[in-house]
Amino acid sequence: MTSFSNVKVGASIQPKADDYAYDLDAALNSVVGLRSTIPGDAFTADTLGTERTGNAVVIGENVVLTIGYLITEAEQIWLHLNDGRAVPGHTLGYDQETGFALVQALGRLDLPALKIGRSKDVTVGERIVMGGAGGRRYSSAGRVVGRQEFAGYWEYALEDAIFTAPAHPHWGGTALIGPSGELLGIGSLQLEQANDEGDDEHLNMVVPIDLLPPIMNDLMTLGRPNKPPRAWLGLYSTEVEDRIVVVGTAKDGPAQRAKIKTGDMILAVNGNEVSDLADCYRRVWALGPAGAEVPLTIYRDGKTFEAKLASADRNRFLKAPRLH
Repeated sequence: MTSFSNVKVGASIQPKADDYAYDLDAALNSVVGLRSTIPGDAFTADTLGTERTGNAVVIGENVVLTIGYLITEAEQIWLHLNDGRAVPGHTLGYDQETGFALVQALGRLDLPALKIGRSKDVTVGERIVMGGAGGRRYSSAGRVVGRQEFAGYWEYALEDAIFTAPAHPHWGGTALIGPSGELLGIGSLQLEQANDEGDDEHLNMVVPIDLLPPIMNDLMTLGRPNKPPRAWLGLYSTEVEDRIVVVGTAKDGPAQRAKIKTGDMILAVNGNEVSDLADCYRRVWALGPAGAEVPLTIYRDGKTFEAKLASADRNRFLKAPRLH
């Protein structure tokens, strides 16, 4: 990720209602807390834990939007409202490509939906609020400090992620609220970067809300986008000096079955050289949906060899949402 070296991040700042042209407290009232429990034998239990907490945003009648890792394989979900109530919920849908997830409340929320805006109109330097459950005290005033491609080690990529600063300390599922009080994105990650003085500073990566409308109806009715799932290799990778290095493999996933090892370098996908994660993933996905054969050129211990991986559907490794 390109460093935003001209940005002085600093500490989280509580927003003040008078600083905004919209009713900040009303907007933040649409942000709720989320807590989920996951079985100990779930596929993601070791990496994401069995107790997960974060935020969610009311976007419809008794429907909230959050970031998917909070509810993946959840057997119980609770929504915690600002008035002290706790309402059970269940997973409506989850999209692996964007990371968005929808949760249906199993009781009345009696909360207004936060209006969905257009994230494509957000510019670098724009004043924003990262809204957390609990109102202004648990929210952060900041600015958009970057818009660019983002790739994650878990076979995830966004063409136009939004980066904000200072970072919200409890970023998962936070609401990126724009200058008109509209929802522009959902908080996903906290990232570190070194500033010009060599100190570590923190940013939030936010999934743009414009990715939601094209898949919203499918998530509500089918639980996932109505298209073939992406090819998944079960690789955890990072970039080291323009090289893609394997840092782990998912248990029983395609890479592990093909005997890919930690420390292997991926030099090419289907004969095309790759030097960054996003390019590597997109070349894999271009070969076809889940089930497509993926030829990789691997470097290990001074030797280069070819490996053919039978890609899979990541969702088949996950426990289905529990019905209540």
